[in-house]
Amino acid sequence: MQNENHADQRFQAVVNVLTVLIAVITLYPLIYVLSASISAPAHILSGKVWLWPVDISFDSYRRVFSSANIVIGYRNTILYAAGGTLLNMLMTIMAAYPLSMPDMKGKSFVTVMITFTMFFSGGMIPSYINVKDLGLLDSPLSVILPGAINVTNLLILRNYFVNSVPAGLREAAAIDGCSPLGTLFKIVLPLSKSILIVVTLYYFVGHWNSYFEAMLYLRDQNKYPLQVFLRQILLLSQMGDMSETMGVDDINTTLIYASLKYAIIVVSAVPLLVIYPLVQRFFEKGIMMGAIKG
Repeated sequence: MQNENHADQRFQAVVNVLTVLIAVITLYPLIYVLSASISAPAHILSGKVWLWPVDISFDSYRRVFSSANIVIGYRNTILYAAGGTLLNMLMTIMAAYPLSMPDMKGKSFVTVMITFTMFFSGGMIPSYINVKDLGLLDSPLSVILPGAINVTNLLILRNYFVNSVPAGLREAAAIDGCSPLGTLFKIVLPLSKSILIVVTLYYFVGHWNSYFEAMLYLRDQNKYPLQVFLRQILLLSQMGDMSETMGVDDINTTLIYASLKYAIIVVSAVPLLVIYPLVQRFFEKGIMMGAIKG
């Protein structure tokens, strides 16, 4: 018995050490990026910044937000992320709920066809032609509509409806005369808050970080999301041509880029870092229940 207790203690000690090590490995890049973004560029290039900021300066943030493009990008990204996520959730719920119904005919075939698209797709050129033929080029809808449903999120939500919402509640609602839509909105969705929040965050993060679709389909810079502008700033700073975009003339571009790139990373990541802790408690419950018994 004592040997088992010692073995458990040693195992727990190893787990604790590994947990601390993983936490350090995970947190260090975040701390370094934040410190570098508010440090003097010369100290970054010389390698003096490795954990805490040195000679604190907020010039990089002033340069980033002095560009009108950043404000336009934030506005567009918020609109795309909010509108796109709303459409994603509506479409995903409307597809997942019927597939979770036990008496739906042909649902197995439909599920197989939907799953097939996870492994095979038309590719970039057919997608571009499709968007063009639909008249969506240079329209915000071209960024939102092509990814209206993510198959992985659809299957997770379907599995949750099947395994975590008691069938007896649906049957009782049907006996009481509740319609299928009434059952969805009055019973199924209120019991699925955790998985709905998880899937919503997945969609929101996808829209927030998306830039390729905007580069492919949008031509008007006033419609560009934040990530496209940040990418342009990084490319311009690497080429040493920042004067037009950032309002920088007689400053060493190498020094500017040393801290500017870290400020850009922080600017783009802060909203997600704020949102994630607020919904973290739903992750374990939601994703585990929605991922089993497929």
